[in-house]
Amino acid sequence: MKIIDIIFALVCGWMLNWVVFDFLKGYGIDFGLWRWLLTWILPIICLVCLWLAQLIGRKFLFVYQAAKFVLVGTFADAADIKIFQLLFFLSSLFLPINQLILKGTSFLAATFIKYWGNKHWSFEKFEKEGINKEAVQFFAATLIGLGINVLSFYYFTKIIGPQFQMEFKIWQELSIILAALVTAVWNFTAYKFLVFKK
Repeated sequence: MKIIDIIFALVCGWMLNWVVFDFLKGYGIDFGLWRWLLTWILPIICLVCLWLAQLIGRKFLFVYQAAKFVLVGTFADAADIKIFQLLFFLSSLFLPINQLILKGTSFLAATFIKYWGNKHWSFEKFEKEGINKEAVQFFAATLIGLGINVLSFYYFTKIIGPQFQMEFKIWQELSIILAALVTAVWNFTAYKFLVFKK
């Protein structure tokens, strides 16, 4: 494994920790002194999973690409959540904006992270030839992904609504994750076979 793989796997684990600890804090779960130890568990799990995917990827390349795709997605989705929270907070202070617009904005910011990470790390496509076609394909795939993401978010927050006696704020954050998982299926397929194919 390259050093960038190790670093990125650990950083993704820490970003995931940030979201998980916020989620658990919303339930009133505090790990106290154990938090410093738990802070290393998810990064190590991410690193071990990437290492295993690399071993399997020697025979089936898509497995290693999928593992990298998941890590890039984890990082971007954590950024999506934090950007959404910031925009929601700012909106409540200054100018109320529909949460679907805020969600679309945070999704687009996360999409930029996904584009760069998937192009240069997951699918290792460094060629500049055909970049205009690639940009159009990525934009089209992203627009479809945006529609899937926002509709999924709407479905989970407005149609299904909070489940398991969760507060709306916690359910809203979980809905962002669920919408990202639904969108991830589309994104991986479109990026691998359409946008970044070699």
